[in-house]
Amino acid sequence: MRKLLVLLTLFPTLTLSDPLKIEQIATGIYVHHGEHKDLNAGYGGDICNIGFVVGNKGIAVIDTGGSPKIGSRLREALRKVSRLPILYVINTHVHPDHSLGNAAFKQDKPVFVGHGKLTEAMALRREAYLRNQAEWVGADAAGTELIPPSLSVAATHDLDLGGRTLRLTAHPVAHSPADLSVFDTASKTLWTGDLLFVERTPSIDGNIPGWLEVIEQLRGTPATHFVAGHGSTTKTLGTALDDEKRYLETLLADVRNAIKQGNSMEQTIPTAARSEQGKWLLFDAVNRRNVALLYPQLEWE
Repeated sequence: MRKLLVLLTLFPTLTLSDPLKIEQIATGIYVHHGEHKDLNAGYGGDICNIGFVVGNKGIAVIDTGGSPKIGSRLREALRKVSRLPILYVINTHVHPDHSLGNAAFKQDKPVFVGHGKLTEAMALRREAYLRNQAEWVGADAAGTELIPPSLSVAATHDLDLGGRTLRLTAHPVAHSPADLSVFDTASKTLWTGDLLFVERTPSIDGNIPGWLEVIEQLRGTPATHFVAGHGSTTKTLGTALDDEKRYLETLLADVRNAIKQGNSMEQTIPTAARSEQGKWLLFDAVNRRNVALLYPQLEWE
C-alpha cells in the first residue's frame, strides 16, 4: 500500500486497471465475453467479445473494446498470460464497441490490421464516434482514437505468430461495410466479429443478402471452436449460424412483404420479425433499428 501511495504521489495521473476476466477456450486462445447491453448512453464500452491469440514469437489482439479503459484492462489480462510482444491488433470491423480501445495498445507499436475498406469507414464515422464517446462511456472516453489499419486486407492474408498462422478474410458488405474474419489454423478457432451474433439480436449496418452469403462461407470453415462478436460459445458453429440465418431471412421476408402490401415503415417496425421476439436478447431495440435501416433499402428494389 505504501508503494502505491508513493506512485500516486509521484504520478498523480496514474490509473490502475483491473484486468478483464478472460477464458481460455483452446490452446493459446483467450476471450473476454462482453455484457449484453445496447450501445447507448452509459453502456460502458464492454459489450462485445474481445481477446487475443498467443503464438511462439508473439501475440495478436482481436478487437479492443469500446474505450481505452477497456482496451487497457484487456492488455492487463494479456500481460498476466504472456510477456511476448504484441505484434498485431486486428479490428474485425469499424463499430465503436470493437475498435475504440485501440489506443491502449499504441505503446506496444503493433501492426494495426483491418479490412481494406476499414480506413474509409473509420474516416466517415470518426467525427460521430468521437462526439458520442463521452456520452457512451463517460470519463473512460479520455484518449480515445480511431486508429486505422497500417495493414489492410483486400481478400486474404496470413499472419505468422510462431507455430500458428492466423488466416484473415475480408468479406463483401454484410454485417457492416468492412467485415474481417480470423481463423487460427493451429487450434481451428474462427473469430467471426459481428458476422455472427449468439443470444443477442443481430444488428444490421450493411446488407442482408450479402450477409446471408457470408454465413454460408463461414459454415464452410473447418472450425472446432468459434468466437462470435457477441454472445457465448456454448452452441455449435452450425447451430449458431442457423439461428442467425433464420432471423435475417425472417426479417428480410417480413419487410419485403410489408412493402408489397403498401405498409409504411412506421407500420412495419412493430410487426417485422415478431416471430423471433422471444428468441433473442435486446430484441425490441435492435430489431426496430434493423427495420428502420432495411425498409428504405428494400423500398425501391
